Amino acid sequence: MAKITAAEVNKLRKHTGAGMMDCKKALVEAEGDFEQAIDILRKKGQKVAAKRADRDAVEGAVVSGVNTEGTIGFIVSLNCETDFVAKNDSFVALAKSILDLAVNNDPKSVDELLTLDMGGMSLTDKLVEQTGVIGEKLEVKFFERLEDNHVSAYIHAGNRLATIVSLSKSVDNADEFGKDVAMQVAAMNPLALNKDSIAQDVIDRELEVGKDLARQEGKPEAMLDKIAAGRLNKFFKENTLVSQDFIKDGKLSVEKYLKTADKDLVVTAFRRCSLS
Repeated sequence: MAKITAAEVNKLRKHTGAGMMDCKKALVEAEGDFEQAIDILRKKGQKVAAKRADRDAVEGAVVSGVNTEGTIGFIVSLNCETDFVAKNDSFVALAKSILDLAVNNDPKSVDELLTLDMGGMSLTDKLVEQTGVIGEKLEVKFFERLEDNHVSAYIHAGNRLATIVSLSKSVDNADEFGKDVAMQVAAMNPLALNKDSIAQDVIDRELEVGKDLARQEGKPEAMLDKIAAGRLNKFFKENTLVSQDFIKDGKLSVEKYLKTADKDLVVTAFRRCSLS
């Protein structure tokens, strides 16, 4: 039997993230062959992944970030099974490394992201490997990309909520304004960017609800459409990002807040992911 040194075990642990005992067992089984030991740990991950394939990965870490130019942003949610794992520093670090992989390679879809190289293997294989290390199902459950003249990102404390927003122009202090709007999206969870982005079936439903409420309140039948329209405008104000009251200054809407930076500055899109 090959003699396995502590240095060899530590090297394998650093490379794979597996526990010391798992690394030692793999090296012993591989008779000291480092690459074969890696394969043994991967196979263990495949077995664990197969056993846990039907589990729900509802916990995890949500992270967001932008490229160095500030023109492309990403949100990634790496999911696991339990809150215990989700709060582990090594798990959060893995989520952040996947975000870095996206930022540095600019994949256009989650499928493309999963094919990217991470430490000499595809991200798909890395997740299988880490499933064996952690013992829980792991998956990239949410992936979004935004590109425009300026993109800002925000991660809420605890890594359970993250947002990205894109702006039409890169102005002075663009990241300050962008981050403020990204925080707005996190805090207020708008349904859409503006009223034109609200689906017609949602508008029709709100109008019907508005008329029914007015009717129940005993309002005249001739006034129902006007009352419902007024309630619809309130719905737009509360649920569309650009019309919402700005959380840092309720005297301004988000749209008007951006005008304080530049009269032509507007939000062009936003994305939000939350585990709660």
